[in-house]
Amino acid sequence: MGRGEGNLKLFRIAFWLCLIAIGAVVIGYSISRRAAADQVFAFEVHRARAEAQRIQSDVVFFSSSIVPTRASFAGLLHNLGINSETVARVTATVTPVFDLRHVRAGNQVSVGRSVLGELREIRYRIDPDRMLRIAPRGNDFHAEIEPIPSTTETTGVVGQIHGSLFEGVVASGEKPELAMRLADIFGWDLDFYTDPRPGDTFRLVVEKKKLLNGELASYGRILAAEYDNHGHVYRAVLFHDPSGIAAYYTPDGKSMKKAFLHSPLKFAAPITSHFSAARFHPILKEYRPHLGIDYGAPAGTPVQTIGDGRVIFAGPKGGAGNLIEIQHSNGYDTYYMHLSRILVHTGQRVEQGERIGLVGMTGLATGPHLDFRIERHGEFLNFERLPLPPSEPVAKNDWNEFAAARDRALPLFPPLPATLAQNRPSTVPAEKSPASQ
Repeated sequence: MGRGEGNLKLFRIAFWLCLIAIGAVVIGYSISRRAAADQVFAFEVHRARAEAQRIQSDVVFFSSSIVPTRASFAGLLHNLGINSETVARVTATVTPVFDLRHVRAGNQVSVGRSVLGELREIRYRIDPDRMLRIAPRGNDFHAEIEPIPSTTETTGVVGQIHGSLFEGVVASGEKPELAMRLADIFGWDLDFYTDPRPGDTFRLVVEKKKLLNGELASYGRILAAEYDNHGHVYRAVLFHDPSGIAAYYTPDGKSMKKAFLHSPLKFAAPITSHFSAARFHPILKEYRPHLGIDYGAPAGTPVQTIGDGRVIFAGPKGGAGNLIEIQHSNGYDTYYMHLSRILVHTGQRVEQGERIGLVGMTGLATGPHLDFRIERHGEFLNFERLPLPPSEPVAKNDWNEFAAARDRALPLFPPLPATLAQNRPSTVPAEKSPASQ
């Protein structure tokens, strides 16, 4: 074998050795990659199992229900899918912590379950500040009342009337409760069935208690309120009366409260018959005096006393049907007739705005309505034309404190939309102190 052939043979051997080495490296790399992939896969499987276990143990899905009228807590839990044995154990656990007879219609009950359907928690919102929590603990349950974390912020609300006050408040993004509160503030000056007109505006500065998720828990104090009734602007500022009780005053210190409310219905119905010396009676078919005002309202509409006083009669009385007579100060008596239900009794003290009965059509009545009458020293008066005497203004020694509260609250009114702000005062004029009035 010549020298050339030997070199060729050595080259071939080297080639194959190199190829074998490369193959070994490739195989080794492939094995290491497979091992790494197996490790990654095993880790992913472990993590997936851990995540599934975490979901099963920690993730809770809640279903909620509003407590209906006259519903028991046990019955509500049954309706939410909890079996009778568990309900009995839950109620036995709760009884020492919270009296379930105080469960209120309209509050929320929530039942939390795992993804596998296991009971994890029951929540009942007692009020805006407290939550009843019930959860399994071992083979039994544990119940406790916890505070609901919340924050309070002062914010402005602005809206316009197109239909009713309720509709205007809801259209502004607020709850109907705020309409009731607004009606209470201006109830001595405005009848919120007959007085509002399309285009009226309202503004409020109100405290809102919010949960940590941003949900509105409840409204706090209304610090200032404004209602523009077709160009007649009413404003109110929160302060306190001489006894320290919260009360509303005009920016110049006059009490918003009058001795009598503007209407015996919180949201008074349209007047269907006015005070008259000679009205044709629809049942008796004769002309006779009508010494009161008829408000046409659906049966069951709440009736309120227009002022503080004492019930001197409550019961059926001939053509007046179910009647309540209330004696007030300064010689005034008021009468509330044709009621479907009486909610007070003779001799009872009542406060202004207190619900005393429900509209009906008892006695001589062709349909549900309230016949309201007011009398002074034996003479019946036309309530529509009766000036309502005011309460006491801000006391002189409280004026500086009141002025400071007013000057803090009024600038917080939100601006009116540009289309509504024309021809409106941009600021409240300087107010005189009681000493200069």
